[in-house]
Amino acid sequence: MDTEIHIVDAFTGTAFHGNPAGVCITDHEPDPVWMQQVAAELKHSETAFLHRAPGGWNLRWFTPASEVDLCGHATLAAAFVLWNSGKTDKSAKIPFLTRSGTLTAWLENGKIALDFPAVPVKRCEPPEGLFAALGSSCVFTGMTQYDILAELPAASDVCDLDPDMDALHAIHARGIIVTAAADTGEYDFVSRFFAPAVGVPEDPVTGSAHCTLGPFWGERLHLTRLTGFQCSTRGGIVRLILNGDRVILTGDAVLVSSGKLLV
Repeated sequence: MDTEIHIVDAFTGTAFHGNPAGVCITDHEPDPVWMQQVAAELKHSETAFLHRAPGGWNLRWFTPASEVDLCGHATLAAAFVLWNSGKTDKSAKIPFLTRSGTLTAWLENGKIALDFPAVPVKRCEPPEGLFAALGSSCVFTGMTQYDILAELPAASDVCDLDPDMDALHAIHARGIIVTAAADTGEYDFVSRFFAPAVGVPEDPVTGSAHCTLGPFWGERLHLTRLTGFQCSTRGGIVRLILNGDRVILTGDAVLVSSGKLLV
């Protein structure tokens, strides 16, 4: 079958920065085995698969190794493609029907906004091997329903981190969020995200991690609007608005390529 496919850099306004995502649009529900094969072929941290459904668009996300329950950057990329291709009017909100419930996207002041669930973190003892894997001690460790969060002493500790991926892979979690307060006035906090257990050694910009980072830093800094910088090699900016048990993520996107899958 011919499947529409796009590559989009998310959470950036500059090509080859932010987080690249595949976006595949089909006319029916694809076979999950096929979706996993496509995601493995594309090798992006996530590929989004879309088809029309009653009440919105069905959306699923796959890493090169597995399906995931929540992904911010591929959702942002999917919304961008639907508006950019004319499949949805730019004045209309887009309801995405996902494994994490209905997620809504809309355009606000030229930015893409996503209404996502907040993912709280609870303090926990550091998992065995975490400090050795990171090569750093932590001032706070916590666990969400998906990930381990590790707060390091300083922003430079996060941005200069060179973790042991094999050791991180052994830690039982989808991924490891590493964060610290920012040391400049431009951002409120910095972060990085490592998920070798699901086939993503380092994710360049992680929307779902900011569903935890937003409430975590909002409480500490007494803010309801925050800006986070994910200081991966590609780098990306995520702006957040805290709204009770929801987090509004906003960012930009750049279309890199469009075409068809022939298999």
